[in-house]
Amino acid sequence: MAKLFEKVALIGIGLIGSSIAREIRDKGLAAAVTISTRSRETLDRAELLGLGDRYVLSPGEAVEDADLVIVSVPVGASGTVAQAIAPHLKAGAIVTDVGSTKGSVIAQMAPHLPASVHFIPGHPIAGTEYSGPDAGFVGLFKSRWCILTPPAGTDETAKGQLRAFWEALGSDVEEMDPEHHDKVLAIVSHLPHIIAYNIVGTADDLETVTESEVIKYSASGFRDFTRLAASDPTMWRDVCLHNKDAILEMLSRFSEDLAYLQRAIRWGDGDKLFDLFTRTRAIRRSIIQAGQDTDMVDFGRHALDAKS
Repeated sequence: MAKLFEKVALIGIGLIGSSIAREIRDKGLAAAVTISTRSRETLDRAELLGLGDRYVLSPGEAVEDADLVIVSVPVGASGTVAQAIAPHLKAGAIVTDVGSTKGSVIAQMAPHLPASVHFIPGHPIAGTEYSGPDAGFVGLFKSRWCILTPPAGTDETAKGQLRAFWEALGSDVEEMDPEHHDKVLAIVSHLPHIIAYNIVGTADDLETVTESEVIKYSASGFRDFTRLAASDPTMWRDVCLHNKDAILEMLSRFSEDLAYLQRAIRWGDGDKLFDLFTRTRAIRRSIIQAGQDTDMVDFGRHALDAKS
């Protein structure tokens, strides 16, 4: 595959950052990759894994002469990173991020970045419950959406370069207004994670059900919630704090719908229950048809078990 950039700087090297680094190396998308992270231990691990060509603790030093800068940190740290890298960015560089909230990231980063660079916020909708430089892998972005939220007047050439980069990683790319993005992600990602954290927390607080029973019988459905609830606590704390308006709106709607479901169960209204479960089943089938999940038995767990 053709080289798209001379130098890429990755600020943060968790699941997303390390997957990007592996993709760049695997596909030859850049001549050099510089990696920066605030933890010396994490940086040393990234170097041991061979994820880049140069490793520095200073984000400012990392972005010098970079053509593409990808900020891959918890969204609450975006402003601090932007402030640190701003004086060191070369004119014409593309600066993007991978955060799952866009309004807050733009508000934090845009005021610090010079007008001479192209700031194009982004969000690859891909992930697992794992974190850190060891968690990344080639193929994470394949057939997954990456949403770009470019400000009005963004340079078309720069936007095309960033789109080509994500497409080279296997993503389908779409543009979206930041506010709309945050509402969409609040319902399809943020709310499910919050519900999962809450359900697992409820199970942990129960006095009438032991922890051993929760673990032993989790195959009945609880296990799927624990996967979401195992996601990085720092990242999801920041998501809740930095997309709170959209999340609170969706939580309010969810609470109303939950009350409706509660009434149907209380009064034995089987028709309402059947109608709801039929509609939600159709959504699941649509997701599979769109290629966003597998229809393998038990979500493919048996195949994974056999492989391991």
